Amino acid sequence: MEPEPPWAAWDPWEATARLGGVDAPWYVASGWALDVFHGAPTREHADLEIAVPAGRFGAVKAALAGYEFGVVGSGHRWPLDSPAFDVMHQTWVREPDNGPYRMDVFREPHDGDVWIYRREHSIRMPYEQIILTSPDGVPYLTPEIVLLFNAKHGRPKDEADFAGVLPLLDPAQRGWLAEKLAQVHPRHRWLEQP
Repeated sequence: MEPEPPWAAWDPWEATARLGGVDAPWYVASGWALDVFHGAPTREHADLEIAVPAGRFGAVKAALAGYEFGVVGSGHRWPLDSPAFDVMHQTWVREPDNGPYRMDVFREPHDGDVWIYRREHSIRMPYEQIILTSPDGVPYLTPEIVLLFNAKHGRPKDEADFAGVLPLLDPAQRGWLAEKLAQVHPRHRWLEQP
């Protein structure tokens, strides 16, 4: 097996410039989404994750036609045409000829224009409600949903992100997060926050 190529991830502004013509609801996800919400980076990021409805992934692939794509999950990498494509949701984008990785594209479940939370399919919202746009045009996932995703891990960076973002959420966002945390992670320590 070839050695693992390094990451030299784009930032959200570079990704937005490269995906400007994509006619699909896509957004910056994970830690970078929280930093776009903050308006500035609050910590280092080893990679960049974006998400797109699984059925519209082709629009992102077409916009990045000169790059190589591979399916990633459970500690393995597969070619894009592998059966793993239908099982795993992550797709890494890299420069040709074993160049560095630039971005991780999450192919998310959806029902038309309705986003579906991949860990609990009863949680659904229209894309127009989950995608915010920064003043400089970067689409990003609303912070309460990012925190719901991050609640699973409990890593130090997730705890720091939660502490930094929770005070900035409005009452509706905090209420949604508390309700969905109680549904998905009923004993989660974040539920103890006022």
